[in-house]
Amino acid sequence: MTEQCDVLIVGGGPSGSSLAWALRDSGLDILIMDKKSFPRDKVCAGWVTPAVMESLQVDLEDYSSKHVLQPITSFQTSALGDASVQTEYGEVVSYGIRRREFDDYLLQRSGARTLLETPFKSMEREDDHWLVNGEVRAKLVVGAGGHFCPVARQLGTKLGHKEKVVAAQEVEFELNEEQKKQCSLKADEPELYFLKDLSGYAWAFRKGDYINIGLGRDDNHKLSEHVQAFADYLKEQGKLGFDITERFKGHAYLLQPDSSREILEDNVMLIGDAIGLAYAQSGEGIRPAIESSLMAAEIIKEANGDYSKARLEPYRDRLYERYGKPRPGAKSWIPQGFKQFIGRKLLGNTWFSRHVVIDRWFLHRQQAPLQSK
Repeated sequence: MTEQCDVLIVGGGPSGSSLAWALRDSGLDILIMDKKSFPRDKVCAGWVTPAVMESLQVDLEDYSSKHVLQPITSFQTSALGDASVQTEYGEVVSYGIRRREFDDYLLQRSGARTLLETPFKSMEREDDHWLVNGEVRAKLVVGAGGHFCPVARQLGTKLGHKEKVVAAQEVEFELNEEQKKQCSLKADEPELYFLKDLSGYAWAFRKGDYINIGLGRDDNHKLSEHVQAFADYLKEQGKLGFDITERFKGHAYLLQPDSSREILEDNVMLIGDAIGLAYAQSGEGIRPAIESSLMAAEIIKEANGDYSKARLEPYRDRLYERYGKPRPGAKSWIPQGFKQFIGRKLLGNTWFSRHVVIDRWFLHRQQAPLQSK
């Protein structure tokens, strides 16, 4: 038997579930397909800004009553091995969340029908519809499956081909009673360590009884060695008094300036990491993923059932207006050695660390929250 829907969203993460939530009063029949069951683990450092919670109209009191919601009021930043700079705000400027909980919460809240534990296998045109997996007929298919989204491949993306991706590894686990005594990390103060060659950064972040440690860089060269060296560094510095025995897990994502992926076609569009919208300086993907979903929802509602490429084109315009046009392959005219020298000097500057690194690169405080209509 064939399943029918107006909009099929392939991927139940934050972008997919946020799109479904934004379309909840549209009168459209929304179906979310995902290869996993929820709740499921997701590799991610796991912090979101108040702007994200405001855009999604999340009731913070309700959410924190059942899930980890770690207020963040300060940061420590440094070039790895150099003295750190503490930036205190005296107010909550971000929140630590567990992606396992956050993603499940958003999916359940969306109110959409779900088709879980169902991998995307095929997609065939049938007049003005798509037939997915030979079983689901949809007027519009939205790819929300992250960096490796299969719908992106349908639009011609050759995953890994000439794409400059960021590779990262992280681990998150619950501290036992003995480990809590041997951990000096402050729960409200994530620590960010930029790599000496400025090719990425590492982080150490405690969320209540949980801890998240990871490292990402713009190439995959000896990534595991860099991660292990960072874990050893944390122990040498007295941040952790124990060895990390849990396995680090890897993931990849595409930064917005480097993305050359097609965004839409007749009756098809991509959102979130399926496009490659992660911020260039921080690698954060949650906020742009959710904002792209809210923009997509507006276009879908305005389309009034006409999902031709021409009718969906304003979606691309709104993305570019918000984030700028991608510049894949663009080269910096600044010599790498000079950039590293100046970069490390600036990272030790209190004003630069606060107003540029944290405010602009990580919190994007200069940009107002995108409101759902």
